[in-house]
Amino acid sequence: MRKVKGMLPAALLIAAFLFIWEAAARGMNMMFILPPPTGVLSKLWELKEPLLFEHLPATLAIIIIGLAISILLGTGIAVWMSISPTVEKALYPIIISSQMIPIIALAPIFVLWFGYSIWSKVVVTVLITFFPITVNTYDGLQSGSKELKELMMTMGAGKKEVFIKLLVPSSLPHFYSGVKVAVTLSVIGAAIGEWLGAQAGLGYFSRRMMTQFDGAAVFAPIVLLSAIGIVLFIIVKIIENRSLKWRKSG
Repeated sequence: MRKVKGMLPAALLIAAFLFIWEAAARGMNMMFILPPPTGVLSKLWELKEPLLFEHLPATLAIIIIGLAISILLGTGIAVWMSISPTVEKALYPIIISSQMIPIIALAPIFVLWFGYSIWSKVVVTVLITFFPITVNTYDGLQSGSKELKELMMTMGAGKKEVFIKLLVPSSLPHFYSGVKVAVTLSVIGAAIGEWLGAQAGLGYFSRRMMTQFDGAAVFAPIVLLSAIGIVLFIIVKIIENRSLKWRKSG
């Protein structure tokens, strides 16, 4: 009951936003540019077969592969930097600088390199998502209590034991924070890659409908993209809550 009450303000705000959107779209009588929510849902139902069975799987494949690579790459780099100050000094500025380059400007280059295959979109997704995972995990590994570390080493623990039993647990909340940011960004990365060069996918479908001036059909795949981001975020949150029960009990 408490959770339901906690969600009530957000639900009311969303309902008010949708009502205003519906009224404004119908009042301006320009539904081909700004379709009302009811029109988007109607178009989503009308296009459910190509969207759900052709374009949604293509986008999901990009997101899942990109996230898997980002998690492995991001955590690996974070661990490497945490155990080697030299590596940290060499890689950290490069990692920060990589986010200063507009990814949308690099996406056409990836299309030239990889063609319209899935890998051009995966690379875009990885470039967007690995950063929050890397930085948050590294910060988590650095946040371990120095007092506990000194105590463990005084009691005969080696670097491996300190890393596994102290640094890894202390970094998990930061790691999950990075992953929660990354899952939402992965949807954006996949959509950007599909917009600039693809043969299937929700982003590709939205771009194709834009050339036909079908506003409702442009918004329909965007609704699915938003739903993917929300579902992935909830999944990560559930995994986080189950694996960090000790934090709540503490």
